[in-house]
Amino acid sequence: MAAGRELVVSFGEMLIDFVPTVAGVSLAEAPAFLKAPGGAPANVAIAVSRLGGGAAFVGKLGDDEFGRMLAAILRDNGVDDGGVVFDSGARTALAFVTLRADGEREFMFYRNPSADMLLTADELNVELIKRAAVFHYGSISLIAEPCRTAHLRAMEIAKEAGALLSYDPNLREALWPSREEARTQILSIWDQADIVKVSEVELEFLTGIDSVEDDVVMKLWRPTMKLLLVTLGDQGCKYYARDFHGAVPSFKVQQVDTTGAGDAFVGALLQRIVKDPSSLQDEKKLVESIKFANACGAITTTKKGAIPSLPTEAEVLQLIEKA
Repeated sequence: MAAGRELVVSFGEMLIDFVPTVAGVSLAEAPAFLKAPGGAPANVAIAVSRLGGGAAFVGKLGDDEFGRMLAAILRDNGVDDGGVVFDSGARTALAFVTLRADGEREFMFYRNPSADMLLTADELNVELIKRAAVFHYGSISLIAEPCRTAHLRAMEIAKEAGALLSYDPNLREALWPSREEARTQILSIWDQADIVKVSEVELEFLTGIDSVEDDVVMKLWRPTMKLLLVTLGDQGCKYYARDFHGAVPSFKVQQVDTTGAGDAFVGALLQRIVKDPSSLQDEKKLVESIKFANACGAITTTKKGAIPSLPTEAEVLQLIEKA
């Protein structure tokens, strides 16, 4: 990571989530919906900014009311939107998200195609990407061309400029043509990432084994990686670095909505790593950073919606002190 840079650049989709006004119902049963800005890479950027870090977003929105609203939300939350472009021929993506009785989510997407899928390599803000200390991305931007090529090119630009590459696959099976295609494409860029975060569901999906034991996790380890993380919901997180590995418990909170918790975790961890890159080699520092990120994720589950529930640094430190 190049010295003196503290910018996290997030690449991918930003969209509108429509969430039922009551929890624990199917989409068909929902009496009404609230619109909420979402999209994992955008959530990560806002999480970084909310914690006082430098963040930018690169992606494509529809040149419509929703697209302009989302760009304004980025700016209002202190995120550099210099990498945002607009498409006059395609709409901003929509997702209907059901919060089941157990707090987990189900998705129905409207993307055929949506603007985020149409970002081209020529539309990338190269200078912004080159300023990244960390370049973060998911896998949804790998599903369709031309966005896939733009994604791969952005990774190249960031890597050549000295950025750490951070990857959260953020599996959304419903968006892929098949499970096999999803697995193949998600793993197609696996070897290039410095930092990878997977959930236990994604671990099982990618390995085919329903276990979070070390030997299963190590199937996803690559010698080029600096850090591999497995998030375990309210059970905390397991971490694997080149010279050490372990687990960090989470914080007990009253969960309302898990939307955005993983993104809050990633944003918090990246913000800490950017501030002190030596934490990737220092286990004590890394554990403190993961503890901070766990607290950030936990707080996010205590309110509805991803972006409104992303905490400030003061809120995170308050939870850690209380524990």
